[in-house]
Amino acid sequence: MRIKIASPTFAWQPLTPRGVAAFADARLRRLLLVQFVVAALVAGAVVWFVRDVWFPQVREAIRQLPAQGEIRRGKLAWRGDSPVQLAGDRFLAIVVDLNHEAEVGHEADVCVEFGQTDFQVVSLLGYWPVAYPKGWVIALNRAELEPWWGAWQPAILAGAALACVAALMLAWAILAAVYCAPALLVAFFANRNLNWRGAWKLASAAQMPGALLMIAATFFYGVGFLDIVRLGACFGLHPVLAWVYVVVGPLFRPRLQAAELARGNPFAAPGEAQIRNPQSAIRNKSEIQNPKSGANFKTL
Repeated sequence: MRIKIASPTFAWQPLTPRGVAAFADARLRRLLLVQFVVAALVAGAVVWFVRDVWFPQVREAIRQLPAQGEIRRGKLAWRGDSPVQLAGDRFLAIVVDLNHEAEVGHEADVCVEFGQTDFQVVSLLGYWPVAYPKGWVIALNRAELEPWWGAWQPAILAGAALACVAALMLAWAILAAVYCAPALLVAFFANRNLNWRGAWKLASAAQMPGALLMIAATFFYGVGFLDIVRLGACFGLHPVLAWVYVVVGPLFRPRLQAAELARGNPFAAPGEAQIRNPQSAIRNKSEIQNPKSGANFKTL
Protein backbone atom coordinates (compact mmCIF):
# COMPACT_ATOMS: atom_id res chain seq x y z
CA MET A 1 0.00 0.00 0.00
CA ARG A 2 1.52 3.33 -1.00
CA ILE A 3 0.69 6.18 1.35
CA LYS A 4 -0.24 9.54 -0.07
CA ILE A 5 1.38 12.41 1.80
CA ALA A 6 1.52 16.12 1.18
CA SER A 7 4.15 17.40 -1.24
CA PRO A 8 7.36 18.31 0.61
CA THR A 9 7.99 21.98 1.22
CA PHE A 10 10.86 23.48 -0.71
CA ALA A 11 13.81 23.69 1.71
CA TRP A 12 15.60 27.02 1.59
CA GLN A 13 15.46 28.74 5.01
CA PRO A 14 16.20 27.46 8.54
CA LEU A 15 14.41 30.26 10.39
CA THR A 16 11.07 28.60 11.19
CA PRO A 17 10.21 25.09 12.42
CA ARG A 18 8.44 24.40 9.13
CA GLY A 19 11.51 25.54 7.20
CA VAL A 20 13.77 23.30 9.30
CA ALA A 21 11.40 20.33 8.86
CA ALA A 22 11.52 20.77 5.08
CA PHE A 23 15.21 19.87 5.03
CA ALA A 24 14.32 16.28 5.99
CA ASP A 25 13.15 15.75 2.37
CA ALA A 26 15.85 17.90 0.76
CA ARG A 27 18.89 16.51 -0.96
CA LEU A 28 22.07 16.40 1.04
CA ARG A 29 23.83 18.86 -1.24
CA ARG A 30 21.09 21.44 -0.68
CA LEU A 31 21.43 21.07 3.08
CA LEU A 32 25.22 21.38 2.88
CA LEU A 33 24.89 24.44 0.65
CA VAL A 34 22.60 26.24 3.09
CA GLN A 35 24.83 25.21 6.00
CA PHE A 36 27.87 26.56 4.16
CA VAL A 37 26.13 29.89 3.59
CA VAL A 38 25.23 30.18 7.29
CA ALA A 39 28.74 29.10 8.35
CA ALA A 40 30.21 31.69 5.99
CA LEU A 41 28.00 34.37 7.57
CA VAL A 42 29.23 33.32 11.02
CA ALA A 43 32.83 33.47 9.79
CA GLY A 44 32.17 36.92 8.34
CA ALA A 45 30.84 38.14 11.68
CA VAL A 46 33.89 36.74 13.49
CA VAL A 47 36.32 38.30 11.00
CA TRP A 48 34.54 41.65 11.22
CA PHE A 49 34.67 41.63 15.02
CA VAL A 50 38.34 40.59 15.22
CA ARG A 51 39.46 43.04 12.52
CA ASP A 52 37.47 46.09 13.65
CA VAL A 53 37.31 45.57 17.43
CA TRP A 54 40.39 43.61 18.54
CA PHE A 55 43.04 44.27 15.89
CA PRO A 56 43.17 48.07 16.40
CA GLN A 57 44.26 47.42 20.00
CA VAL A 58 46.85 44.91 18.82
CA ARG A 59 48.34 47.45 16.40
CA GLU A 60 48.40 50.10 19.10
CA ALA A 61 50.11 47.72 21.53
CA ILE A 62 52.80 46.93 18.92
CA ARG A 63 53.47 50.65 18.48
CA GLN A 64 54.04 50.94 22.25
CA LEU A 65 56.63 48.16 22.38
CA PRO A 66 60.21 49.12 23.22
CA ALA A 67 62.98 48.98 20.64
CA GLN A 68 64.36 45.78 22.12
CA GLY A 69 62.65 42.77 23.62
CA GLU A 70 62.10 39.09 22.96
CA ILE A 71 60.92 35.78 24.39
CA ARG A 72 63.85 33.36 24.58
CA ARG A 73 64.07 29.98 26.32
CA GLY A 74 60.63 30.41 27.81
CA LYS A 75 61.34 33.81 29.43
CA LEU A 76 60.38 37.34 28.49
CA ALA A 77 63.31 39.76 28.22
CA TRP A 78 61.47 43.04 28.83
CA ARG A 79 63.27 46.40 28.88
CA GLY A 80 60.30 48.64 29.63
CA ASP A 81 58.13 49.46 32.62
CA SER A 82 56.12 46.80 34.43
CA PRO A 83 53.23 46.72 34.99
CA VAL A 84 52.13 48.77 32.00
CA GLN A 85 49.08 48.75 29.74
CA LEU A 86 50.16 48.91 26.10
CA ALA A 87 46.66 49.34 24.67
CA GLY A 88 43.09 48.74 25.68
CA ASP A 89 39.42 49.60 25.60
CA ARG A 90 36.28 47.95 27.01
CA PHE A 91 36.70 44.93 24.73
CA LEU A 92 40.42 44.11 24.87
CA ALA A 93 43.41 45.19 26.94
CA ILE A 94 47.04 44.21 26.34
CA VAL A 95 49.26 44.47 29.42
CA VAL A 96 52.80 43.62 30.49
CA ASP A 97 52.97 42.58 34.15
CA LEU A 98 56.01 40.42 34.78
CA ASN A 99 54.76 39.16 38.15
CA HIS A 100 50.99 39.06 37.43
CA GLU A 101 50.21 41.08 40.53
CA ALA A 102 48.82 44.51 39.60
CA GLU A 103 45.54 43.58 37.79
CA VAL A 104 46.10 46.36 35.26
CA GLY A 105 43.59 46.26 32.40
CA HIS A 106 41.40 43.64 34.06
CA GLU A 107 38.36 45.91 33.68
CA ALA A 108 38.26 45.03 29.96
CA ASP A 109 36.16 42.10 28.80
CA VAL A 110 39.33 40.27 27.73
CA CYS A 111 42.81 41.09 28.99
CA VAL A 112 46.00 39.56 27.59
CA GLU A 113 48.70 39.89 30.23
CA PHE A 114 52.35 39.08 29.45
CA GLY A 115 54.38 37.85 32.42
CA GLN A 116 57.93 36.66 32.99
CA THR A 117 57.39 33.01 31.96
CA ASP A 118 53.85 32.94 30.56
CA PHE A 119 50.96 35.03 29.36
CA GLN A 120 47.46 34.94 30.80
CA VAL A 121 44.09 35.50 29.15
CA VAL A 122 41.85 37.07 31.79
CA SER A 123 38.08 37.35 31.33
CA LEU A 124 34.81 37.05 33.19
CA LEU A 125 35.30 33.27 33.34
CA GLY A 126 38.66 33.54 35.11
CA TYR A 127 42.19 33.34 33.73
CA TRP A 128 43.95 30.92 31.42
CA PRO A 129 47.78 30.79 31.71
CA VAL A 130 49.84 29.69 28.72
CA ALA A 131 53.58 29.06 29.17
CA TYR A 132 56.02 30.46 26.62
CA PRO A 133 57.57 27.76 24.38
CA LYS A 134 61.13 27.13 25.51
CA GLY A 135 62.44 26.16 22.09
CA TRP A 136 61.33 29.33 20.31
CA VAL A 137 62.70 32.84 19.97
CA ILE A 138 59.82 35.31 19.58
CA ALA A 139 60.50 38.95 18.83
CA LEU A 140 58.61 41.31 21.11
CA ASN A 141 59.84 44.67 19.90
CA ARG A 142 58.40 47.31 17.63
CA ALA A 143 61.04 47.12 14.89
CA GLU A 144 60.46 43.43 14.12
CA LEU A 145 56.87 42.86 15.13
CA GLU A 146 55.23 45.78 13.32
CA PRO A 147 56.18 44.73 9.75
CA TRP A 148 55.48 41.09 10.58
CA TRP A 149 51.98 41.95 11.78
CA GLY A 150 51.27 44.08 8.72
CA ALA A 151 52.27 41.22 6.41
CA TRP A 152 50.46 38.40 8.19
CA GLN A 153 47.26 40.13 9.32
CA PRO A 154 45.27 39.22 6.12
CA ALA A 155 46.45 35.60 6.35
CA ILE A 156 45.42 35.41 10.00
CA LEU A 157 41.93 36.66 9.17
CA ALA A 158 41.59 34.26 6.24
CA GLY A 159 42.75 31.34 8.38
CA ALA A 160 40.28 32.28 11.11
CA ALA A 161 37.44 32.37 8.56
CA LEU A 162 38.32 28.98 7.07
CA ALA A 163 38.75 27.41 10.50
CA CYS A 164 35.38 28.79 11.60
CA VAL A 165 33.56 27.37 8.57
CA ALA A 166 35.24 23.97 8.84
CA ALA A 167 34.64 23.73 12.60
CA LEU A 168 30.95 24.61 12.25
CA MET A 169 30.30 22.16 9.41
CA LEU A 170 32.01 19.35 11.31
CA ALA A 171 30.32 20.17 14.62
CA TRP A 172 26.87 20.34 13.01
CA ALA A 173 27.36 16.92 11.38
CA ILE A 174 28.50 15.30 14.64
CA LEU A 175 25.79 16.91 16.79
CA ALA A 176 23.12 15.93 14.26
CA ALA A 177 24.02 12.29 14.83
CA VAL A 178 23.13 12.83 18.50
CA TYR A 179 20.09 15.04 17.97
CA CYS A 180 18.39 12.83 15.36
CA ALA A 181 17.31 10.25 17.96
CA PRO A 182 15.09 12.71 19.91
CA ALA A 183 13.68 13.98 16.61
CA LEU A 184 12.72 10.43 15.62
CA LEU A 185 11.17 9.85 19.02
CA VAL A 186 8.98 12.94 18.70
CA ALA A 187 7.98 11.93 15.17
CA PHE A 188 7.08 8.42 16.35
CA PHE A 189 4.74 9.58 19.12
CA ALA A 190 3.25 12.33 16.93
CA ASN A 191 2.68 9.89 14.00
CA ARG A 192 4.82 11.92 11.61
CA ASN A 193 6.60 10.72 8.50
CA LEU A 194 10.33 10.76 9.37
CA ASN A 195 13.13 8.22 8.93
CA TRP A 196 16.70 8.13 10.21
CA ARG A 197 18.16 9.92 7.19
CA GLY A 198 15.52 12.63 7.31
CA ALA A 199 15.95 13.01 11.08
CA TRP A 200 19.70 13.56 10.66
CA LYS A 201 19.10 16.26 8.05
CA LEU A 202 16.42 17.87 10.19
CA ALA A 203 18.74 17.86 13.20
CA SER A 204 21.52 19.38 11.10
CA ALA A 205 19.25 22.19 9.94
CA ALA A 206 17.98 22.73 13.50
CA GLN A 207 21.39 24.05 14.56
CA MET A 208 21.47 26.91 12.08
CA PRO A 209 18.98 29.19 13.92
CA GLY A 210 21.35 29.24 16.89
CA ALA A 211 24.22 30.23 14.59
CA LEU A 212 22.13 33.07 13.18
CA LEU A 213 21.41 34.20 16.75
CA MET A 214 25.14 34.34 17.46
CA ILE A 215 25.73 36.42 14.33
CA ALA A 216 23.27 39.02 15.60
CA ALA A 217 24.69 38.84 19.13
CA THR A 218 28.26 39.33 17.87
CA PHE A 219 27.24 42.36 15.85
CA PHE A 220 25.34 44.00 18.70
CA TYR A 221 28.21 43.27 21.07
CA GLY A 222 30.72 44.76 18.64
CA VAL A 223 28.77 48.01 18.31
CA GLY A 224 28.34 48.26 22.08
CA PHE A 225 24.65 47.42 22.34
CA LEU A 226 25.30 44.23 24.35
CA ASP A 227 27.77 43.70 27.17
CA ILE A 228 29.84 40.59 27.78
CA VAL A 229 27.24 39.11 30.15
CA ARG A 230 24.44 39.33 27.60
CA LEU A 231 26.76 37.98 24.90
CA GLY A 232 27.45 35.00 27.14
CA ALA A 233 23.72 34.54 27.70
CA CYS A 234 23.16 34.42 23.93
CA PHE A 235 25.98 31.91 23.59
CA GLY A 236 24.37 29.70 26.25
CA LEU A 237 20.95 30.08 24.61
CA HIS A 238 21.96 29.08 21.09
CA PRO A 239 22.26 25.29 21.79
CA VAL A 240 18.94 25.43 23.64
CA LEU A 241 17.42 26.98 20.53
CA ALA A 242 18.71 24.03 18.51
CA TRP A 243 16.96 21.61 20.88
CA VAL A 244 13.71 23.55 20.50
CA TYR A 245 13.86 23.14 16.73
CA VAL A 246 14.77 19.46 17.09
CA VAL A 247 11.64 18.86 19.20
CA VAL A 248 9.23 21.16 17.35
CA GLY A 249 10.48 20.52 13.80
CA PRO A 250 9.15 16.93 13.51
CA LEU A 251 5.65 18.20 14.34
CA PHE A 252 5.67 20.01 10.99
CA ARG A 253 6.35 16.81 9.04
CA PRO A 254 3.45 15.15 7.13
CA ARG A 255 1.18 13.03 9.28
CA LEU A 256 1.14 9.26 8.74
CA GLN A 257 -2.18 7.82 7.51
CA ALA A 258 -4.07 4.97 9.15
CA ALA A 259 -2.87 2.37 6.66
CA GLU A 260 0.76 3.11 7.39
CA LEU A 261 0.10 2.95 11.12
CA ALA A 262 -1.63 -0.42 10.76
CA ARG A 263 1.23 -1.83 8.72
CA GLY A 264 3.69 -0.86 11.44
CA ASN A 265 1.43 -2.21 14.21
CA PRO A 266 2.40 -5.79 15.23
CA PHE A 267 -1.04 -6.31 16.83
CA ALA A 268 -2.98 -5.50 13.65
CA ALA A 269 -5.06 -8.30 12.07
CA PRO A 270 -3.59 -9.95 8.94
CA GLY A 271 -4.45 -8.01 5.84
CA GLU A 272 -5.59 -4.99 7.84
CA ALA A 273 -2.80 -2.86 6.40
CA GLN A 274 -3.95 -3.56 2.85
CA ILE A 275 -6.70 -0.96 2.72
CA ARG A 276 -7.97 -0.43 -0.77
CA ASN A 277 -9.44 2.66 -2.29
CA PRO A 278 -13.25 2.25 -2.26
CA GLN A 279 -13.57 3.47 -5.85
CA SER A 280 -11.02 0.97 -7.10
CA ALA A 281 -12.79 -1.77 -5.16
CA ILE A 282 -16.06 -0.94 -6.94
CA ARG A 283 -14.30 -1.04 -10.31
CA ASN A 284 -12.76 -4.41 -9.49
CA LYS A 285 -16.18 -5.80 -8.65
CA SER A 286 -17.99 -4.18 -11.55
CA GLU A 287 -18.02 -7.52 -13.33
CA ILE A 288 -19.61 -10.40 -11.49
CA GLN A 289 -20.18 -13.92 -12.65
CA ASN A 290 -23.58 -15.64 -12.63
CA PRO A 291 -23.07 -18.87 -10.67
CA LYS A 292 -25.60 -20.79 -12.80
CA SER A 293 -24.96 -19.82 -16.36
CA GLY A 294 -21.35 -18.67 -16.07
CA ALA A 295 -22.21 -15.49 -18.01
CA ASN A 296 -20.67 -12.21 -17.03
CA PHE A 297 -22.91 -9.29 -16.14
CA LYS A 298 -22.06 -5.59 -15.86
CA THR A 299 -23.35 -3.90 -12.77
CA LEU A 300 -25.13 -0.63 -13.36
